Amino acid sequence: MSAYRNGETIVVLLPARLSATQEARWVERMVEDVTAREQRRRNSGPRRSDEGLIRRARELNQLYLEGRANPASVVWVANMQQRWASCTFVDRSIRLSRRLQPVPSWVLDYVLVHELAHIVVPGHTAEFWALVNRYERSERARGYLEGLSAAATLDGDSLDGDDLD
Repeated sequence: MSAYRNGETIVVLLPARLSATQEARWVERMVEDVTAREQRRRNSGPRRSDEGLIRRARELNQLYLEGRANPASVVWVANMQQRWASCTFVDRSIRLSRRLQPVPSWVLDYVLVHELAHIVVPGHTAEFWALVNRYERSERARGYLEGLSAAATLDGDSLDGDDLD
């Protein structure tokens, strides 16, 4: 048995041998589990506030960029629909779309490392990607975000697959 979110829908997979009563009970329980897990994720660590977000960005800056990025601000924004995040090199500010709040921590960390690397290197050069790829889950996180973008497109949205920065 498993349950997961696919866009606005929670998909519950159950064995066929369950009775209708058992199935109804399990569906209710699994939906509650998914929504509770999503709520915990939204309210934990850097997802809780801009202060938690900048704290995590500073930790990642030390871990992966030897403290070279030094962001001035890192904030959640609600009005970013076409990108996952953006960085302004000049004032060292980073903005992350609130759409990222439910993603796994390792994906959020990747987005932060990506944007922090832009404070050091403004474009998508080989030097930039070398910095980003210091984060060991970079490739996996990019795949996750591409899948998320593809799923949103299937739902009728028009997100670009490369919608960082």
